Amino acid sequence: MMKLIGGLLVILATSWLGFTFAGRVRDRPKQLRQLRSYLAILKTEIEYGTRPLAEACASIASQEETAVSRLFQASADQLLKGDGSSTYECFKRAIEQEWQRTALQQAEQTVLLQLCQVLGSSDRQDQAHHLTMACNQLELEENRAREEQDRYEKMYKTMGVLTGVLLVILMI
Repeated sequence: MMKLIGGLLVILATSWLGFTFAGRVRDRPKQLRQLRSYLAILKTEIEYGTRPLAEACASIASQEETAVSRLFQASADQLLKGDGSSTYECFKRAIEQEWQRTALQQAEQTVLLQLCQVLGSSDRQDQAHHLTMACNQLELEENRAREEQDRYEKMYKTMGVLTGVLLVILMI
């Protein structure tokens, strides 16, 4: 009886890990799409709006509660602190603070950090241009993420379950 319960727990644990990895692979394209959408809204705010950057980020974050929107809320919070930090430093701290809660990877972080070097430190046209470039780069990453999802999502789920079954067989 104890072996049966132990075996079931092993299978459940490894299956849970497999489904967790599969969930991150599945969430990445969706979060990239959200990020691109939020950057497009930010571009519109910069080109046509009169709100300060902190208010624009807070407005974007208030649209829905997601891991990506928390990046914008953290950025707005950092900008509103008014501790004398540059816009880049505020965005960098926000990204470092919230990044682990997303399914995004290092490539997207690099794109965002490069974009943040321009935000608030150049004219509207230059910022809009860099936002467009960032959206284009993120679109390429989204396409790669979709290919990765197609290739690996099912594999992670299957490997989680099969690893648990293999461990149980080896323990018997």
